[in-house]
Amino acid sequence: MPVPRLEVRDALGERVVPIDKMPFMIGRRETNALRLGGSEVSREHAEIASEHGRFILRDKESRYGTFVNGEAVTECELRTGDKVRLGRGGGADLVFLTTDERSSQTGGRSTTGARDDLRQITALLEGFRALGSGRVLLDVLALVLDAAIEISGAERAFIMLSTPEGLEFKLARGRDKQTLTDSTFKTSRSIPEEVFQKGQTKVVADLLDGGFADVHAATVALGIRHVVCVPLNLVQYVDTADARGEDRRIGVLYLDSREKGTLLSTTTRSALDTLAGEAAVAIQNANLYRDKLEKSKMEQEMRIAAEIQQALLPQPRVSLGYAEAAAASIPCRSIGGDFFDYLDEKGRPFGFTLGDVAGKGPPAALMSALMQGMFGSLAQYADGPATAVAAMNKALCRRGLESRFVTLMFGALSADGRLTYCNAGHNPPLVFGTGGVRRLEAGGPVVGLLEFAPYDQETVQLAKGDTVVIFSDGVSEALNSAGEEFGDDRLQAEVERGGSGAAAMALVERLVAGVKAFTKGAPQSDDITVMVIRYLGA
Repeated sequence: MPVPRLEVRDALGERVVPIDKMPFMIGRRETNALRLGGSEVSREHAEIASEHGRFILRDKESRYGTFVNGEAVTECELRTGDKVRLGRGGGADLVFLTTDERSSQTGGRSTTGARDDLRQITALLEGFRALGSGRVLLDVLALVLDAAIEISGAERAFIMLSTPEGLEFKLARGRDKQTLTDSTFKTSRSIPEEVFQKGQTKVVADLLDGGFADVHAATVALGIRHVVCVPLNLVQYVDTADARGEDRRIGVLYLDSREKGTLLSTTTRSALDTLAGEAAVAIQNANLYRDKLEKSKMEQEMRIAAEIQQALLPQPRVSLGYAEAAAASIPCRSIGGDFFDYLDEKGRPFGFTLGDVAGKGPPAALMSALMQGMFGSLAQYADGPATAVAAMNKALCRRGLESRFVTLMFGALSADGRLTYCNAGHNPPLVFGTGGVRRLEAGGPVVGLLEFAPYDQETVQLAKGDTVVIFSDGVSEALNSAGEEFGDDRLQAEVERGGSGAAAMALVERLVAGVKAFTKGAPQSDDITVMVIRYLGA
C-alpha cells in the first residue's frame, strides 16, 4: 500500500514529503515532521493523525488558519486530492495523496522549472543574509528590491512606507541593480494603496484587462502589463510559544514587468510573501538603528551644550577681603535654565545675580546664556541694581520672545556691609544674622513680561558674619516621593544646622545634599541652584 504523502509548495519551493509517522506535525518549528517557510505559517500550525484507518487534519490554533479545498477548518478527514492551504496567502499549499498518481498542480514539471525554483531559493537566502547585515534604511531597501527582482524576474520594483501622512515613495530599482528616479519610474498609486489598506497581496495578470488600463494609463503607456504588490507586515512574536502580538503594516512592495515570465507564478508569490515578511523586520531594524544614531548624535550635542553652559558660569567660589561667595547649579536635564554670575570690578561693590528662566531644556539654556550676557554688559554701567534690571527687562521684551520670562535676584555688596538689591519676581533670598532671618522682597515683576514695568531697590546693612542665601524654586519646591515640597522652613533649618560660621561653599554643599536626601527616590523636577554670600566685615 502506498505511503500517504503531501505535495508541498511554499517559500522553499516544491517537493513531495511522505507522511511516515503519526501524529505528523506541520509548521515552522524545526522539530516538526514537515517544516515549512512562509510568513503566515505558525510554528505549530497543524497535524495529521491516523484514526481507525482515516487521516484527520487538525488546526493547532494557528494565527492565520488552515483551509481545505478553500474552506476554513479546525478538524476534518482528508481524502486523496484534497488541497490544503496554511494561511490566507502567505503560507504554504499542500496536496494530500494516498495513491501513486501525482496531482495536476505539479504533474509534468520540467527540470528547467526545478532549476528556476532553486535559483529563486538561492537568491532569497542570499537576500536574507544581506538583510541581516543591513542597517542603513536606504541600503536595506535596495537589498530588498534587488532580491525581489532576482526572485521574480520583474523589470521594476519599488517600496512605499507608511508615514502619518500616508504611504510615502521611498526607493525604486530596476534590473542590474539600477536606482530609478521619479522621471524614469511612473505608476499609479491605486494598487499600492489598496494593498496597504486591505493587507492582502494583489496580482494583476494583465493591466489591459478588467478596466485597469484607464486607471493605470501612465503605467500601461510604458508597456507594463503584469503587476504583483505585496504588503509589508511586521509580525511580532510575544513569547517562545506560537503566540504573536499585533501585526503592524509598515508599507508595500510593488513589482511589475512587460513580460509575464515567472512574476505571476505561485512559487514566486510564495517567495515574495516570505521576503516581504523578512523585509519588514529588516526595515524596522534599520529604522530603529537610524533612530539610535540620531539619539546618540543628539545626546552628544547635548553633552557639548552642557559643557558650554558650565563653561559660561563663573568659578563657583569668590573670595574678597570683606566677603566670600559660592554657588552651585544642578540642571534637571543635561542643560538647564538656571544661571548665576558675579561682577567683581575694582573700586565697585561686588555684584552677584541668580536667575531662573521659565521652561527647561535647550530653549531655557539659550535664554539663560542671553541673560548672563545682558548682566555682564549692563550691570557694570548701571546706576544701581534696579536700573540694571529695568534695562535687562526692556532689552528682553523688545526681542519679542513669546512666553519667555526670567525671575532673577541682583545684588551689590559694598565693603562697609551695605547690600543693595533688586528682586525681579524671584524667590525672596534669606539673610541669616544676629537679628534672625530676613527676606529680601523689594524689586518688581519678572523680567521679559512688561517692557515698562517699574523696578525698585532696597539697601540693607549686613553685620559681620551675616549670610545671604539665594536659591531657585528648584530648591524650595523640590518634591519627595510622597509629593511634599522641601520648602523654605527646611532650607532655613539646614542653614541653621550648618552654623553661622560655616564657609560659603560648605553651606552650599550642605543645602544641595539636604535637597537630594529629601527627594531621594523621586525624579528631579526642576533645576537646583544655590548661592551663598557671607559678609566677613570691613
